[in-house]
Amino acid sequence: MRARTFLIISVALLLVPTVADAQDWILRVRAIAVEPNDDSQQIGDTGSEVAVDSATTIEVDVTYMFGKRLGLELIAATPKHDLSASGGALGGADLGSVKLLPPTLTLQFHPFPGGLFDLYVGAGVNFTTFYSYDLSGDLADLGVTDVDLDDSFGLAGNLGLNVNLGKSFLLNGDIKYIQVTTTADIQTAVGILDSVDVDINPWVFGLGVGFRF
Repeated sequence: MRARTFLIISVALLLVPTVADAQDWILRVRAIAVEPNDDSQQIGDTGSEVAVDSATTIEVDVTYMFGKRLGLELIAATPKHDLSASGGALGGADLGSVKLLPPTLTLQFHPFPGGLFDLYVGAGVNFTTFYSYDLSGDLADLGVTDVDLDDSFGLAGNLGLNVNLGKSFLLNGDIKYIQVTTTADIQTAVGILDSVDVDINPWVFGLGVGFRF
């Protein structure tokens, strides 16, 4: 339900007419590196925590400009993260992998529009859902049958730079910090073995190209 509500709000905010003098739309494609600032509760009484590895993927975003200085950006990407155990009795164990779908909506301010270098800063919200979890052999050997990860809703912020090369084409660099927190339910044949709170909270570094239309 939260995923559906977030997506409806995102689309509505991007498509709703505005009384402001809209300048243009910007479509960007970036290569991104997702670097988790991860932390978790202990897994059972093992003394081990969940570690979330870095990931790289392609990100697509669209920005609707409200006049020259305000823009609303919606991004989408599907990084796949490997999970492992850090420290304790399970240290180094493979905990499987999972894909994330983290649409993020940010309102951005452009203090110096119209020039070659277009700096912007933004803040907004993120919704992340987890899917396609792949169980590892290490967990299967311990009797684990699946790991369910709850959806996450949090805040997001970013800082970016467009380098305008003519009216329609631009280069882009962007840094985001996104709050992503989930609870991992470790399933066995007889029920939930343990529930572990995991903070992913990634930094996302992107480089790409964009087009105004």
